[in-house]
Amino acid sequence: MKESITFVAMDVHKKQHSVAMLLPNAQTPDEWTVVNTAAALKKMVRRICKKAPGRVLVCYEAGVCGFALQRQIQSYNERVTCIVIAPSLVPITPGQRIKTDRRDARKLVKYLKAGMLTEIHPPDEEAESIRDLVRSREAAGEDLLRARHRLLKFLLRRAMHYRDGHHWTQKHLRWLSGLRFDREQDQYIFRGYLSEIGHHKDRVAELTGVIEAAAVKAPYAEPVGWLRCFRGIDTVTAMTIVTELYSFERFSSPRQLMSYLGLVPSEHSSGESEHKGGITKTGNRRVRRVLSQAAWHQAKFPGVSAALKMRRKGQPQWAIDLADRAMHRLYSRYKRLVYKGKVPTVAATAVARELAGFIWATLYLKDQAAMHYRERQPRKKVQAKADCRQTAVEFLAAT
Repeated sequence: MKESITFVAMDVHKKQHSVAMLLPNAQTPDEWTVVNTAAALKKMVRRICKKAPGRVLVCYEAGVCGFALQRQIQSYNERVTCIVIAPSLVPITPGQRIKTDRRDARKLVKYLKAGMLTEIHPPDEEAESIRDLVRSREAAGEDLLRARHRLLKFLLRRAMHYRDGHHWTQKHLRWLSGLRFDREQDQYIFRGYLSEIGHHKDRVAELTGVIEAAAVKAPYAEPVGWLRCFRGIDTVTAMTIVTELYSFERFSSPRQLMSYLGLVPSEHSSGESEHKGGITKTGNRRVRRVLSQAAWHQAKFPGVSAALKMRRKGQPQWAIDLADRAMHRLYSRYKRLVYKGKVPTVAATAVARELAGFIWATLYLKDQAAMHYRERQPRKKVQAKADCRQTAVEFLAAT
């Protein structure tokens, strides 16, 4: 006999949540609201379990409450399973013009029962903490960029424009330190902008140091070390990829990862009409951004710099071989696309998509205990290159 499941959907907000519960064999859901406190949520779970004859499945959309609400609900009763769903993948009714919290909860519970919602894989508390650390460093970098833009635009309004090279070099900073204004108010604003830039710069450096300290500890030391073998990927970029994609076993193929990152072309085709547009830009934008930045490094002629050689020190040979294969292939890919007339930004996006495939080949092997790349005795260089080439060909054929 099939187990009876009670479905519950919540439209969550900061102060209170709208709840809709659909009991087994019921056609109309029970609806109520609950305040966002631990005592009220515990009472809600107790009320649901009292009415539910079997298991309880609760869902809510990812948003302001994060994953803490999920852990809180599941801790109250072992019969309750709570999932977080992707808001962008919730089906939308075109003719619906009325939207309320109660209607949203009622809609979610019906979709949950029909199996039409997409679950988000939640990180554990430690992984979420490290991920927020990396995101705070990104936010500090954005604040630094805004502060620099404010200063440059202020100087431009005062007819002061630096023409002797790039901004924010040592020469440019010496030029800034020598600036003087006739009006006291302008000098006060200028000193404030410089102080703000210095504060954000110190903040970025401090967070970078904390991230680098976390990157040398388990479970991040090994995958970060592998990714740092690639050209254009250092500690912060590697930590962004690892922490944002935490549960890597959910991507069973490179195409799934590329699609998740929004790096695949969009398409709007019907009947005999076929139209393909730019990339979808769905999924995780942070990983897509760092991969796009790393893709520009692949436009340079292949070569191992002194910094890259230091990053590869102590890393397994299979990771170095795969990174070398990626470096040569992505360079050829970029040059071939530009030669055919593609805009450099479009070519770089295509390179970022293929770089995601190489990263999948690296991190998926981590989850598979490197079953396809076992440490072996030292081999001849020619044989090692042949093995690497064969492995890369098999991987690219799957993409």
